[in-house]
Amino acid sequence: MTTKTITRVELADAVYSEIGLSRSESAVLVEAVLEEICQALVKGDKVKISSFGTFSVRSKKERIGRNPRSGVEVPITPRRVASFKASNLIKKNINDGLSKAATKPLAVAS
Repeated sequence: MTTKTITRVELADAVYSEIGLSRSESAVLVEAVLEEICQALVKGDKVKISSFGTFSVRSKKERIGRNPRSGVEVPITPRRVASFKASNLIKKNINDGLSKAATKPLAVAS
């Protein structure tokens, strides 16, 4: 299974292709949406995108971790982390895509 990272430029190109805005307007739109999500998370708000998922911020308490190389225990400071919970529709689409790929017959070399 190969993984691909979708970049901001690719998102802007998708907006350009689907909606027909200019490339620069598409890039500005993508940046504005991402900035709005970031600002909401900084304030501690949840961001719910219907049929996609929910972004939120969780607080993690201080805990003891271990350096994997040396084995020395070190304290990990408390912090806030962003989390994402996919909607049931996205989960279903992902799993349906995997099951279709798993049932696809393999090409046989002749």
